[in-house]
Amino acid sequence: MDFNVKKLASGAGLFFTRAVQYTEEKLGQAERTELDAHFENLMSRADCTKHWTEKIYKQTEYLLQPNPIDHTGARIEEFLYEKLDMKAPSRVTNAELLGQYMEDAAKEFGPATPYGSTLMKVGDCERRLGAVEREFIHTSAISFLTPLRNFLEGDWRTISRERRLLENLRLDLDACKARVKKAKAVEAKAACDAAVGPDFQETRPRNYVLSASASALWTEEVEKAEQDLRLAQSEFDRQAEVTRLLLEGISSTHVNHLRCLHEFVEAQAAYYKQGHLHMLELQKELGRLPNAFALNSSHSAATPGSASEAIDSPGETETLKIEEVQAPATGTRKAKVLYDYDAADSSELSLLADELITVYTVLGMDSDWLIGEKGNQKGKVPVTYLELLS
Repeated sequence: MDFNVKKLASGAGLFFTRAVQYTEEKLGQAERTELDAHFENLMSRADCTKHWTEKIYKQTEYLLQPNPIDHTGARIEEFLYEKLDMKAPSRVTNAELLGQYMEDAAKEFGPATPYGSTLMKVGDCERRLGAVEREFIHTSAISFLTPLRNFLEGDWRTISRERRLLENLRLDLDACKARVKKAKAVEAKAACDAAVGPDFQETRPRNYVLSASASALWTEEVEKAEQDLRLAQSEFDRQAEVTRLLLEGISSTHVNHLRCLHEFVEAQAAYYKQGHLHMLELQKELGRLPNAFALNSSHSAATPGSASEAIDSPGETETLKIEEVQAPATGTRKAKVLYDYDAADSSELSLLADELITVYTVLGMDSDWLIGEKGNQKGKVPVTYLELLS
């Protein structure tokens, strides 16, 4: 206990001394050892790297886990599993949960109904989108977030610790310089007093003896202070070199983060590409389903008389016959095909990416479709697969 009290008192005294030294440096009343410009640039670059790496890391976490509550829960869960040396289970994404709800709703409403069958298809697509999203989150966490976190929690902590040690050694070095300067000033004054010689008319001639003794003592003090200064300078130079090597390693950190950034972009591109393909496939499947909304609207607007006329004239409710469709005199446009498309039936036209076709619309046709022609072939084509040209 006595040792701890002494250690605490010593630490408090050192803290107070350095606080006074900091204050004197700020006020310009004490000399300060300055580092070279290259070293200062290295420290500034390291601080900038830490600042922006921290921001990018946090924002990427928010991108992958937008809900702050879920984000906090996920970090706690990861921390617990990491401490238990166990692998954390994969978390269900919001899209997967939405897909599950849609499929459950479809079973309640009846999968054979238009609404139920559509819910089943959309729910299945949402589940696949959620699986793609989960894979993207997992890949990004390993290839991008983990290296950034390792830098912040590993390399940067080491750099910060060595920089703090360097700053403490700098303060010790400046204190030694100040002590040497003070000792030399007192020594010079004592030597000057001793050089005057004894005054035998003086009532107290013993002052001369005291001055000579003080001069010898201060000479010894100067030698001791200079020895401490050389030791402090050696320790400071050694620590400065260690810190310099760590700071120069920031360039390697940038190279590593650049590689991780490329991997993150590749993962994100694959995620959006797969999501886009899933949505195109969903649109294609929904386009083949009967347009129940349009049918319900037409039925609610129809009168009993018109309904009987429709029964008497079945030819008016038949599907569009492609071979009877004629291109209008005006209103045709050129379109570039964006993706390959396989016709689902004889009324549709198969497409190849990058080919040019002529398209137009006909009265009563679904707005999601156009009539396309290439050579002697003709059929319905989905608008989402085309880029209309002026």
